[in-house]
Amino acid sequence: MKYQKALLCIALAGTLIFSGCGSTNNSTDTDNTIGTSSSVESTVEASTEDTDTKSDENAIMGMISEITDSTITVATMPGGGQGEAQGNPPDDNNGGDNGSAPADKPDSDNNDQGKAPGNPPSDNNGSDNNSAPADKPDSDGTESTETPDNQPSGDNNSAPSDNGGAPDMGNMSTETINLTDSTIYYDKDGNETTLSTLSEGTMVTITLDDDGNAATVTISDNTGGQPGGNTPGGGAPGGSASAQPESYNAVTEYTEDTEVSDETFSSTGSDENAVLVSNGSNVTLKDITLDRTSSDSTGGDSSSFYGVGAGLLVTDGTVTIDNATITTDSAGGAGIFSYGNGNVTVSDSTITTTQDTSGGIHVAGGGTLTAKNLTVTTNGESSAAIRSDRGGGTMTVDGGSYTSNGTGSPAVYCTADISISNAALTANGSEAVCIEGLNSLKLTDCDLTGNIPENEQNDCNWTVILYQSMSGDSEVGNSNFSMTGGSLTSENGGMFYTTNTESTFYLSGVDLNYSDSNDFLLKCTGNSNARGWGSSGANGADCEFTADSQTMAGKIIWDSISQLDVSLKNKSTWTGSFVQDESNAGNGGDGYADLTVDSSSTWIVDGDSTLSSLTCKGTITDEDGNTVTVKGSDGTTYVEGTSDYTITISSYEA
Repeated sequence: MKYQKALLCIALAGTLIFSGCGSTNNSTDTDNTIGTSSSVESTVEASTEDTDTKSDENAIMGMISEITDSTITVATMPGGGQGEAQGNPPDDNNGGDNGSAPADKPDSDNNDQGKAPGNPPSDNNGSDNNSAPADKPDSDGTESTETPDNQPSGDNNSAPSDNGGAPDMGNMSTETINLTDSTIYYDKDGNETTLSTLSEGTMVTITLDDDGNAATVTISDNTGGQPGGNTPGGGAPGGSASAQPESYNAVTEYTEDTEVSDETFSSTGSDENAVLVSNGSNVTLKDITLDRTSSDSTGGDSSSFYGVGAGLLVTDGTVTIDNATITTDSAGGAGIFSYGNGNVTVSDSTITTTQDTSGGIHVAGGGTLTAKNLTVTTNGESSAAIRSDRGGGTMTVDGGSYTSNGTGSPAVYCTADISISNAALTANGSEAVCIEGLNSLKLTDCDLTGNIPENEQNDCNWTVILYQSMSGDSEVGNSNFSMTGGSLTSENGGMFYTTNTESTFYLSGVDLNYSDSNDFLLKCTGNSNARGWGSSGANGADCEFTADSQTMAGKIIWDSISQLDVSLKNKSTWTGSFVQDESNAGNGGDGYADLTVDSSSTWIVDGDSTLSSLTCKGTITDEDGNTVTVKGSDGTTYVEGTSDYTITISSYEA
């Protein structure tokens, strides 16, 4: 996809130090910044330790595109060695969120969503669900998720091929370098680590020996962070571990098929799990009580990415849970965490978490989780009620109530493929939803509410955000948000925001309730977010927005480094105006905003509007029913109206 390539260029063009959705500048957070696991959740800083010895004229900086036990292939830009960042790095590199997500990472899960080192296959989650946009079949012929009829294609193939101001992919190159037994690996803090911590999408700096082999490989701290929360990246405030653990500490571990009922599990140790299921075992837990309480646990990336410290962790096995009461009061204390080859089905249960980086139900590394009729409440930062992180996975939720109360903790932080139906989803201190990168969220007959707080790191306020932090936590690609039926309520700011990514929105029959400010219905622009999502002036969005049998109101804001296609169909009505805002567009680009109104739909214009192309088979009037004047940017009058408002376009088709 054109935008995927452009974003990769952007990622390599500058020094990437990002924080996630709504997060602060904590050095390791995976939960609250749209930083990926951070929807707004975690933060990563590029390593500076020993840079004099680890980088020289033989250094190569780039993003890993392929890695084996013996070779590493990186995508680079000319002159992209360490210390030679090209392009314009973000104005402010203090991201806190692991890089990516908005508010909570925006779950503050902000860290990660890229492939987890270790077990998950190269498609980013053992089940192939992250290898293609939500509505695009994966290579194995299966679809990663179902999409509504008539929903726009997630691959946006219909969009023009220009990059709207993004760097030209022609400047990109790849280089494959041999790894040897003498190669030394360093994490982002300059500490020696292992090959297993590297994965596709990770930014690294490689120094070469005299034979051209890799002498050192150093992970760059390039998290962009989540949008809405106060903690960076995807990790919890505080913690810094990022390598996959070789083993877990657990009070109770099941490695064989087991059935348990009326049992109480308790955990008080530091960074331990109350229950761990592994070794491919099949476990049934019925009528259980689980309590995990610890005052000295770390949280951070190890919890967000791998489940360290979760109440119940499944790494390899199938677990069925019914009528459970799960309570955690420890940093990194997710209620239920499915990782890697874990497959969890949980029903009619209550989950409550108190501290940071403690999602209610959580997947990462390709895990699978199915939930029915749960009552989930989270209270910490970077603690989305429904949360995912590095490596993604699959989540299916039916019924129940999911409430997050912490800052940077969306109701849903999505770095996976998630489907939710018939559920109440409420974020009292964050945006409602944060999606980063090549992931999808499908909502059917849900009531969704968000209340993002004011945050000086954000350049606007939103309720649903689709973005890319370039932290490496989430694979670059189309972010897909689909909502059919139900309601969406914004308690602060605008409704939908997309930046620095390719994205698809689909709305059908949703009851939209706007905040008092109602800053915008849709904002599709570059950003000046302090967490640094992409290169300033080249971090626009490439968006398809479809309203199907939908009534909606508010401004649609766009800029020339973005590409926007809006479609009103099947008796849809939109009251609003198109506003071109170049404040985050740098020197501008070749982007556009196009609107198509089918014969059954209506645009009620409430202000002068500027867009690129207008195709109208339906009705355009102002709020008093007057005809609106349509003029070309060259002065041509296509429609002479009686309204006070004018629509200025480059091309017109009636």
